[in-house]
Amino acid sequence: MRTALISDIHGNLQALMAVLEDVSRRRVDRLICLGDVVGYGAEPNACLAEVRRRAKKILAGNHDWGAVDRLDLDYFNRNARIAAQWTRRRLSPDERRFLASLDITFSQEGPGGFLAVHSTPVRPQDWHYILSIDEAEYQLEHMDRDLCFVGHSHQPVFWQYQADGRCVVAGREYLHLEPGRRYIVNVGSVGQPRDGDPRAAYAIYDQEQREVIIQRVQYDVDTARRQILEAGLPMALAERLIYGI
Repeated sequence: MRTALISDIHGNLQALMAVLEDVSRRRVDRLICLGDVVGYGAEPNACLAEVRRRAKKILAGNHDWGAVDRLDLDYFNRNARIAAQWTRRRLSPDERRFLASLDITFSQEGPGGFLAVHSTPVRPQDWHYILSIDEAEYQLEHMDRDLCFVGHSHQPVFWQYQADGRCVVAGREYLHLEPGRRYIVNVGSVGQPRDGDPRAAYAIYDQEQREVIIQRVQYDVDTARRQILEAGLPMALAERLIYGI
C-alpha cells in the first residue's frame, strides 16, 4: 500500500493541482488529506472540490474549523483571522456543513498501521504545534502508536523516539522506519511552505518498503500570489509564497 499524504493546502489551487498531478504519476493507492484545505489562499472552493473528489479521507484542520465557526478566531493572528473571515463568506452551505463534519483523527490498524492528525497525536483538538525536540519528545512518549503523520507547522521533518527515550530529528526528506522506534512525520505544506523552500511539499508512505519520502513540487507561485492580492487578502500572505516562509 502506497499512501500520499497532503496537508495545509490553504486555498492555493495552483500548488494543489501541481501536487495532484505529481501524485498521479507516482502510482499511489490512495490520498489522505491532513487538513487545512482552506484559509490564506484565494481559491478555497476549488481546492475543497478537488480534495473531496480525490482524497480517500479528509481530516479537519484549525483553519477549516475556523472558517465554519467551530473554532474561535481569537486563536488566529490578524492575517489568518482576516483570511478566515474572507473564506467564510465564500463557502456554500454544503461546503460549510462538510468542513464542520470532518473528523480530527484517522487511524489505520494492523501491520504498517498509523495515526493521522492535523496537529498532534496527543490532544489534537488543542491545535498545538510540534516545533522543538522537547515538544516532539512529549508527543512521542505519550502517543499510543509507533507512527503518526501530522501537518500544521508547514515544515516537513521526521521526529524519532529512540529505545533509550531520546528524541532526534531523523531527517527531512527520506525516512526508513526501524523496528522498535516511534515516529512523528510532518508531511509539510502544499499551499504555504514555511521551511525556506517555496515548492509544495507532501509525503508518500510505502507500507511494504517501510519508508516515507517527502516530495517537492514546483508550481505557479506568481499566479497564486496575484490571486491573493486581487482578492484583497493581506499582502503578506502573497509575498511569503515567494520565499517559503
